[in-house]
Amino acid sequence: MKTTVARDPVTVTIDTEGPFTIIGEKINPTGRKKLQAAIKEKNYDYVVSLAVAQVEAGAEILDVNVGVPGIDEVATIKDVIGVVADAVDVPLCIDSPSHEAVAAALSVCPGRPLVNSVNGEETSMQAILPLVKEYDVPVIGLTLDEDGIPEDGPARFAVARKIIERADSLGIPIENIIIDPLVLTVGADSNAARVTLDTIGLVTEEYGVNINLGASNVSFGLPDRHTLNQAFLGLGMGAGASCAITDAAKLAPTIKAADLLRGRDPHGMRYIKYYRAHSPKDDG
Repeated sequence: MKTTVARDPVTVTIDTEGPFTIIGEKINPTGRKKLQAAIKEKNYDYVVSLAVAQVEAGAEILDVNVGVPGIDEVATIKDVIGVVADAVDVPLCIDSPSHEAVAAALSVCPGRPLVNSVNGEETSMQAILPLVKEYDVPVIGLTLDEDGIPEDGPARFAVARKIIERADSLGIPIENIIIDPLVLTVGADSNAARVTLDTIGLVTEEYGVNINLGASNVSFGLPDRHTLNQAFLGLGMGAGASCAITDAAKLAPTIKAADLLRGRDPHGMRYIKYYRAHSPKDDG
């Protein structure tokens, strides 16, 4: 199944049968004091530097989140969408739990962005899915509802089903729904990654939709987080995930290598191109 996001001149196709898509995560102030301060102070040069660095590192879509307490999120997300869109030409992912902020961003975002996100709560579906329908854009569906994040795969699958069926009732094509099966840290529950992988299997078998991962959550609170994130991404890709909101600078090499090993990179051209662009230069 193919889900398309675009802005002139770039079209990105998230494809269950194609190479993995990298959604850059860095424009998100959660836990990032420097970015929080920059957004509050309207220091958008720093935001732009993050955007450019992610694209140079291999991000094909950029996630944009401006959720800082005490700001006017509606006005700020419009400003940030504008400066980021001027700086880079990749499609954007509008990331906010506020339907007012999502609506504002959709009104100014160039091309066909991705919305992050809707979940299985009734209030979320009622607020976000009509916007997805109105603007004909794809959306990430999180497998949580009024009871929180379910503890097992079948229960998370049930939430995914609810989102997909509600979207269908509104006339939203299934290819516009990307499911995020969510992952919690294995530091708190050693079965957390397994539940996520089980959910991927259930959703892909029943619906065949694209699957997104928030890969870095799996390692929270543990040493050598990078190794855990690499391993989880490889397992998630093998299970059927087709995109991730992640740090392109750290994980793009792993993703390119995994695509090559999975037979998703004919003649290794994407892997070789990435290596040539990012390998250390010989100054001798």
